[in-house]
Amino acid sequence: MGPLVVLAYSGGLDTSAIVPWLRERYGARVLCFAADVGQGAGELDGLVDKAKRSGAVDCVIEDLREEFVRDFVFPTLRAGAVYARTYLLGTSMARPLTAARQVAAARRAGAQAVAHGCTGKGNDQVRFELTYAALAPDLQVIAPWREWDFKGREDLIAYVKAKGVPVQATLEKPYSTDRNLWHCSHEGGILEDPSLEAPEHIFVMTGDPAKAPDAPAVVQISFDAGTPVAVDNQPLGPVALLETLNELAGAYGVGRADVVEDRLVGMKSRGVYETPGGTLLYAAHRELEQLVLDRRTLRLKDELALRYADLVYDGRWWSPEREALDAAIASTQRHVTGTVRLKLFKGNTTVAGRESPYALYQPSYATFGKDNVYNQMDAEGFIHLYGLATKIAAGLEAERERRIGAAAD
Repeated sequence: MGPLVVLAYSGGLDTSAIVPWLRERYGARVLCFAADVGQGAGELDGLVDKAKRSGAVDCVIEDLREEFVRDFVFPTLRAGAVYARTYLLGTSMARPLTAARQVAAARRAGAQAVAHGCTGKGNDQVRFELTYAALAPDLQVIAPWREWDFKGREDLIAYVKAKGVPVQATLEKPYSTDRNLWHCSHEGGILEDPSLEAPEHIFVMTGDPAKAPDAPAVVQISFDAGTPVAVDNQPLGPVALLETLNELAGAYGVGRADVVEDRLVGMKSRGVYETPGGTLLYAAHRELEQLVLDRRTLRLKDELALRYADLVYDGRWWSPEREALDAAIASTQRHVTGTVRLKLFKGNTTVAGRESPYALYQPSYATFGKDNVYNQMDAEGFIHLYGLATKIAAGLEAERERRIGAAAD
């Protein structure tokens, strides 16, 4: 009897091929593990039967939607983390949770190894394996894409068809998609040419912006200490809140991003992402922070956001660094409480209003009308001191030029 291997399983092309391959290559017994992080209605239907027909001894499915949004999405949102300027890290956030629960399943089953279907060119292999290293350094790691002889998705399609395993991928539509409650990513096929527009048929969470309603929609999002808690004054749990915003934003075509990004392994790749509800949450959270945080704290927060984005993208979730960043970010979020109204129209979102009991904006100071609290003459002294270094430098430069000119004469 071969080793028991717990495979991170989605039922897609790659993992469908891995189950019979592990049996052939290692003589392994394969236990599949699937994480429900909100892949969509019906996406996991029949997954257990499919895994068993592929040769797995069983398939364990865990509902991780609440934990995913509460403990991974919302902390990243509070951090304001954005990678490559526009990528809201949907796949990156889901991997450390999936891998952690996969390790827990391996412990329960007494497995000797864990496996994943990530390619040797991508980022996900690092995210999975850094989680394994942090939580189960004693388990053997099997990464078939770094071992087998298949050269690409075309070879895999032929292999699984020969094994009688049905998959959705075809040579005509060889796209790789990854969907969860936060987003859906699309890679491969025609998308590998960054000069070509993504075809409309690939989008699943957002409608065509050109066909969106002709009247705008306004939505109000409420936050408590940086965490979204209500939509249009209706308190909602993490999953329900995100589902509500996904539906609304998706109907207006909001949340599409076409990104050429730098993979951790060193190459550039092109991905097309749909993050409808997340786009609204980021826009609202950013505007609320702008209202309640002072200038220096905002600058620090922006710097931490870049660090956090790199950490999540690079798979370093289970690290002291992330815990330290979370602690620092939590201190900036104490007053990020209030509401923001957003207007949605034809794929775009704009701010329609914001308010907070902790707002630092004071109309009596900011007004262009008559006021009794600001002495404009004070600005003269402020500008004199603020520009003093510039004035001194300019004076010294003029003096040097005068001396040089005098010497030349």
